[in-house]
Amino acid sequence: MTKKRNIDLLFITACISTCLVLILVGTWVFMVVGADRISRYIKENMRVELVLSEGCSASDRLALEEKISAKKYCNSLEYISKDRALETMTQALGVNPVDFLDYNPFYASYNMTLRSDYANNDSLARIEQELLDERIVFDVNYQKQLINIVEDNIDKISVILLCVALLFSLVSFSLINNTIKLTIYSQRFLLYSMKLVGARWSFIRRPFLRRNVMIGAISSIISCGIIYAALVILSNWEPMVKILMTPHLLGIVFVAVLAVGMFITWLCAFCSVNKFLRMKSGELYCI
Repeated sequence: MTKKRNIDLLFITACISTCLVLILVGTWVFMVVGADRISRYIKENMRVELVLSEGCSASDRLALEEKISAKKYCNSLEYISKDRALETMTQALGVNPVDFLDYNPFYASYNMTLRSDYANNDSLARIEQELLDERIVFDVNYQKQLINIVEDNIDKISVILLCVALLFSLVSFSLINNTIKLTIYSQRFLLYSMKLVGARWSFIRRPFLRRNVMIGAISSIISCGIIYAALVILSNWEPMVKILMTPHLLGIVFVAVLAVGMFITWLCAFCSVNKFLRMKSGELYCI
């Protein structure tokens, strides 16, 4: 009974230790995929303004709208009439420019958002020139500085996340390996006895691999539940977290945690069992 209790305690301890490590892994995966999604969100919501020439006809405008909407780089296109532009600026400024200018100083325009793959300086330069070649397009405006800031930050974040990934990989493997090694250490004499009676190594390994893969699976499920609960709580304070919590992103995080948990526990168990099977009887008492 005491031995069974010790084994159960080791099982629970291994699950808790593995769970803590997998929470770190899941957090890192969420950060990596989330950073890419945030970048895409910012790029796809950046507006490019197409200022139309004064006096362009409705047919010319509609022809331009149809042509641009068919382009691969166009994500959405919204027409802003002169009257709507005047109304918007009046609300923003608190005064009506027509009252002291005696005319509407604003031009009709289109607000275009781009697909994220085209929201970079090189692509925007080509797109800008292509749009300016259109007869009724008077000017093209977009936030060039914002693009530079986003691209610079993406490069920096990518380097940081790569370093964190390497660190997490080492920490995860070391912690889980040590935890599983301790669970198998308590049964090293049983391993040696089975080897003495002629049992194959694959037969000896099988129950240990099955048990530790179960530890990985249980720990992964618990970790996913904790990560999801933490994200739900964080989303109440940070709206961006709610935007990131899509089924696709959460699916990637949960699958990654499950795969890492089961693979690492299997690999560590495989290596640990082999280590003890290679030992001679005298070495079992020295470790």
